[in-house]
Amino acid sequence: GIGRSAGIMAPKSRFMLALLASALVPSVVVAFLPGGLVLGARPRADHRGRWAMQQSPSPGDNDLANSVLSKLCPLLKVVANSDPTAPRNQQLETALSGFSSISRLPWGAEVAPEVAAAAVRLEKPIVIYEFEACPFCRRVRELVTYLDLEVEVRPCPKGSIRHRNEVASLGGKQLFPYMIDENTGTSLYESADIANYLLATYGQGASFPPLLLESTLLTGWVPTLLRAGRGMSRWEGAVKEAPAAPLQLWNYENNQFCRLVREAMCELELPFVVKSAGKGSSRRAELLELAGATKCPFLFDPNTGEKVGDSGAIMEYLFKTYSSPVAV
Repeated sequence: GIGRSAGIMAPKSRFMLALLASALVPSVVVAFLPGGLVLGARPRADHRGRWAMQQSPSPGDNDLANSVLSKLCPLLKVVANSDPTAPRNQQLETALSGFSSISRLPWGAEVAPEVAAAAVRLEKPIVIYEFEACPFCRRVRELVTYLDLEVEVRPCPKGSIRHRNEVASLGGKQLFPYMIDENTGTSLYESADIANYLLATYGQGASFPPLLLESTLLTGWVPTLLRAGRGMSRWEGAVKEAPAAPLQLWNYENNQFCRLVREAMCELELPFVVKSAGKGSSRRAELLELAGATKCPFLFDPNTGEKVGDSGAIMEYLFKTYSSPVAV
C-alpha cells in the first residue's frame, strides 16, 4: 500500500496557510510591476501584423511568472504534501479546488456561442507545453475552453525529464507556456500572444473574454496558492518512460474535479489530449455517447484501453499505472 509521507502538514494548517498566501498574493504580484498594475490595456498588432492583440499589462508575463513563482515556491513547499499518492482529505481537496474555480469565474467554463455554432474540428491538435500551477498557462487553458479546442498538453513540471528539454530544443528557451500549431505552422511563447493568436485564428468572430488577461495578475494566482503548489513539480515516483500515445481527457478548465486530474497528470509528466467539453460544447454529445453522461472529467487511455469517469478513480488509476513506490 501507499503510506503517508513524513512531515505532512495537518489539513487545517495547510488550508489556513494557503488562504493567507492567496490573500497576500495580489500585493506580491503588483510589487513586481513598474508603476503598479494598469488595467484596460490597448490592442496592438504583432510584429508580422497578422492579428490584433489585446496586450497583457506589465513586462513579459514569463519573466513575471518566473519572478513571482521563485518567491512563492518556498511557501508552497511548506504547505504542500510532497507525496501526491498519500491519503488525502477529500472534502478539503474538493473545497480548495472549488474555491479555486470560484476565484476564476466566469472564465474557463463556457464555450463562445460563435464557436459552439460553428463546431469546427482541427486536422491536428495544437500542442501546448505548460504546467498546471502556472497562472499564465492557466489563462491559455481558459481560452482553450472558450474556443472549444482540442489541444495536446505536454506537461512541463519542475524537475521535468522530457518536455522542458523539448521546449528548449524547439524554441531556444525554457519558458512557459509554449505553443505549436502545425495547422498553420505557428509557434509562440508568451501567454497573451498565444491567447490572441488562438482567438484570431479559431474564434469564429467571437470577442475576447473581458479582462481575462488583466485578471491573471490578481486572481490567476489564487488557484496556485489554494492548491498549495499542486501541479508544479514532477513527482519522483513517476515512471521515466513516456506512454506510447497521449492519454485523452474530456475536460474544461474551471471544473474543480478536472483540476485535480490535471494536477496529477502534470506531476506524472503524462502527455494528454484535451477534449474540451465546456458548457455549450458539441463534445458533450460525444461524451454522452461514450460515457453515458456529460460529466467531466472523463479519461480514456489508448495505451491500456481503460476508460474512467470519476476524478478520484482517474487519479487512482493514473498513479497505479504510471508511478512506482518511492523508497523511504
